[in-house]
Amino acid sequence: MSSSPHPLSPLRVALVGYGYAGKLFHAALIDATPGLLLHVIGSNRPDAVLADRPDAVVCAPEAAAVHREVDLVVIAAPNDRHAPLAEAALRAGKHVVVDKPFTVTLAEARHLAYAARETGRLLSVFQNRRWDSDFLAVQAVIASGAVGEAMHVEAHFDRYRPQVRARWREQAGQGTGIWFDLGPHLIDQALLLLGLPDAVSASFARQRPGAETADWAHVVLHHGERRTILHASMLVAGGAPRWIVHGTRGSFIKRGMDQQEAQLLAGMMPGAQGWGADADTGALIDGATSSASDVATPVGDQRAYYAAVRDAILGQRPNPVPPVQALAVMAVLEAAIAAAETGIAVVPDLTDTERTDWLAVRESTS
Repeated sequence: MSSSPHPLSPLRVALVGYGYAGKLFHAALIDATPGLLLHVIGSNRPDAVLADRPDAVVCAPEAAAVHREVDLVVIAAPNDRHAPLAEAALRAGKHVVVDKPFTVTLAEARHLAYAARETGRLLSVFQNRRWDSDFLAVQAVIASGAVGEAMHVEAHFDRYRPQVRARWREQAGQGTGIWFDLGPHLIDQALLLLGLPDAVSASFARQRPGAETADWAHVVLHHGERRTILHASMLVAGGAPRWIVHGTRGSFIKRGMDQQEAQLLAGMMPGAQGWGADADTGALIDGATSSASDVATPVGDQRAYYAAVRDAILGQRPNPVPPVQALAVMAVLEAAIAAAETGIAVVPDLTDTERTDWLAVRESTS
């Protein structure tokens, strides 16, 4: 088991997986976070890694997960590899960050949470979109009371990608498809805004020619008389509002998405001038007068996730996304799948203890 790192020494990081998420998000954000040093990369394509990072130690994913020279292991491998790689890292005494989805089943998620408790290691899930500008805008508006009690929250994660691409996320298999890809983000944000749902109803479809797995998802979370609608599609040209909130005093509409992914794709380094800036204002509509006013959008900064992970490992603040929150996301994700299969609303399969623990975390961070 690796020894606890000295606060003045950087935490050495192994990144397992160097595909889209690993290279674009994790590597860039780790590099931009003081106190973290990306030292080892686990990949089956070493030449591609070394072309980008000639100084990296490159080895097989399984070896990277247990590498003796690292303190923190980040799992960004295909979804069905998350659980075994993360458990191996925990058993080797490493702290672990897992990309979303946490696992491909709720049972696997519970097993990993148990392994983290047993080993005394930090286990966190990469819910980077908690620090997106659009979500921060919605969170602030609801918290301010400007719309009154939020009764209808609608979140869209829509794209226009009419061609099915040859990548594992769009191929038939466990943990693939749009709901496993984008659903965890939508669910996590929804739970932070309105809490755990009483029940979930859902519908999925394959709308593009040649689609092997769902590329359209429409999920409704039932919170008493309140509703959260989560929608994702690959056939939305021109975009749709990212967020719609209707409340007892008015409404809020935010059209544009956070720009950090686009900035990374354009080669911007996290923290550079303009990083996370979002010029798209939200519209707040007063219910009594129907008058609309612009609401400036906060700056997004996904670096905050890794800064919080670093500090949590050093014992300076709580885990930013603890396992109990990841369990809740997985329970809602599975409930939606069951609801789509049966055509009836399904109650998320969380124990009383898990619900109590989830509420305790929410209250401690609110």
